[in-house]
Amino acid sequence: MGVNKKLIVCAIGIFVCYFYYGILQEKITKGKYGEGEEREKFVYTLSLVFVQCIVNVLAAYLGTKYMQKKVDATPTKYYIACSLTYLGAMLASNHALQHVSYPTQVLGKTIKPIPVMILGVLIARKRYPLVKYLFVLMIVLGVALFMYKDDKAAKSDKHEIGIGEFLLLVSLTLDGLTGASQDKMRSEYSTQGYSMMFFVNLFSILWLFIGLIVTGEGLLFLSFSTRFPVVWFNLLSFSLASALGQIFIFTTVTTFGPLTCSIVTTTRKFFTILTSVLIFQNPMGGKQWIGTVLVFIGLGFDSVYGKEKKKK
Repeated sequence: MGVNKKLIVCAIGIFVCYFYYGILQEKITKGKYGEGEEREKFVYTLSLVFVQCIVNVLAAYLGTKYMQKKVDATPTKYYIACSLTYLGAMLASNHALQHVSYPTQVLGKTIKPIPVMILGVLIARKRYPLVKYLFVLMIVLGVALFMYKDDKAAKSDKHEIGIGEFLLLVSLTLDGLTGASQDKMRSEYSTQGYSMMFFVNLFSILWLFIGLIVTGEGLLFLSFSTRFPVVWFNLLSFSLASALGQIFIFTTVTTFGPLTCSIVTTTRKFFTILTSVLIFQNPMGGKQWIGTVLVFIGLGFDSVYGKEKKKK
């Protein structure tokens, strides 16, 4: 499969899987279980990610066994570091949903390529042409403008930065550190996608298990799932979408780099909403048109002039 075709397939896979993933994530974290006044909210973030990582490991194991031919030679310390930042970013992002709306979380995560690029340069010693920074900034601004809703309710609400926004900032920083670790593994050891997915999730399971024991959340979650067993269907559906999506994610990371992957994941929401607008012929405002133009110009020029510089 050609390089461009492979990137397109990975991008479409990420769009489809994480579209379903996002719907289930909001359903699990925002929904209430039970009837009447006894309804309960799902607040077990560690347990949610724990189940997700178990399914991810199983999927990655099958991939390493049947799809991957090259033996992995990446030192364990890189996987440990990557799993800590990867897990921390995921937990912070998921827990932020307890304090901010899902659209706010998505909007906040649109700037993910920026910390990935900056920390990749500082830590992994990546080299990008100067125009690359401009193109990435155009894409980020375009997506943010397209998704920003400047309604009357938002104007009247004097919103201050709280714990939800702080958690999103933490998540973005850890995303950048994860990208830097993945860049080093990719450039120094040619780490394969299934191996990276397997070991990063495997170590994440270890940290999560310790967290579930120390915090006592494990027993609380088991009690909750016993009272409301329907939550297991949502969790497993969510985890399967995550596992399939991660196959495309880690394939993109190891083949094209963390920055390209972050650009794909950032623009997926933009293309999902744009498709909906075109299909249902919903009118777009001025900011959305400006955002659309910026995204397409940024993506177009980046694909031609934004190639990564080779290390000498």
